[in-house]
Amino acid sequence: MDTTDLEIDFNESGHCNHCEEFLKIRAKHTYQGKESDDSLNRTVDAMKRAGRGKDYDCVIGVSGGVDSSYLAYVVKQKGLRPLAVHMDNGWNSEKAVINIKKITQRLRIDYESFVLDWEEFKDVQLSFLKASIPEAETPTDVAISAVLHHFAAKYKVKYIVGGGNMATEGILPKSWHYNAKDLKYFNHIHKTFGSMRLKKFPTFGYRKETYYKLMKGIRIIYPLNFVPFDKDDAIKILEEKFDWKYYGGKHHESRYTKFIQSYYIFEKFGIDYRRAALSIQICCGETRRDDAIEQLKTKPYDLHEIEEGMQYISKKLSISRDELEGIVNLPAKWYWDYPNDDKKLGIIYDTYRFLFNKEKLDRF
Repeated sequence: MDTTDLEIDFNESGHCNHCEEFLKIRAKHTYQGKESDDSLNRTVDAMKRAGRGKDYDCVIGVSGGVDSSYLAYVVKQKGLRPLAVHMDNGWNSEKAVINIKKITQRLRIDYESFVLDWEEFKDVQLSFLKASIPEAETPTDVAISAVLHHFAAKYKVKYIVGGGNMATEGILPKSWHYNAKDLKYFNHIHKTFGSMRLKKFPTFGYRKETYYKLMKGIRIIYPLNFVPFDKDDAIKILEEKFDWKYYGGKHHESRYTKFIQSYYIFEKFGIDYRRAALSIQICCGETRRDDAIEQLKTKPYDLHEIEEGMQYISKKLSISRDELEGIVNLPAKWYWDYPNDDKKLGIIYDTYRFLFNKEKLDRF
């Protein structure tokens, strides 16, 4: 990690706050052998009890990516009855669509898709691009949370199973990707830069989250923190068992996400998401710092693919190629440049974690 995270701190030994926090706190929520096995088994039993008399024990989000695909495999191995839900924002790669089909059919998992209203979603995405902030993917993150909770409530399911995990996502600076649940921030950006009123887009803030957690009793758990999870091994298993196809990078199952994470934030903000992923691998002893630095000497994108991608993305967003390039070249902004509820949400979530700190699976 380096100062492309504008809020980073380094101690006297040259260790940054992210690695220190991971080693002292977050690493405890990775796989810990028998303790993790027992904890996950207890939660699986609780999920099965909560699912008695219902069609499903849990709701699982699927994208066609590594984490969610492997999670579906783990969930079925544990004997659970999941409902697979895909939030379709119109940017799926062909490989992702095929992967979802293979995983759900071969594991015999019921599947539902929630298709966003394209005109509204396009308007929201453009507003976040025009705001010139790193969080260009916030609209997707908001919709995913809303859709998963919608289906959990619809089928009276008490558990949402997420593919988030400390092994691959334990380090992510807030300045790189600010809280997607901050509706004050979300609404201000769309009101300022958007062009239409949202009537169908599924929003999700702390009020809705509180309602679902406290009134509906819905919990989110992250089982990949409680199993031995190595991404390369997971890919091998998925390829061998399901003829699953890799798409080339983290979250690149979405053509838009691939553009944002590999090119847009790198060229506009100097942010290289590989730094976070490699830092986790260093902390976990999976790679050496010198080897990681060597990997970072190359750019995170292929120029030919980006040229094709920008043509596709600009056309789909109904703007010209030059307009998209102009957005990339706008002066960089950050979440603190716009009205937000950062302090308020910090207090709310700190209070929640204090009150429910025994629910080890319900945090990430």
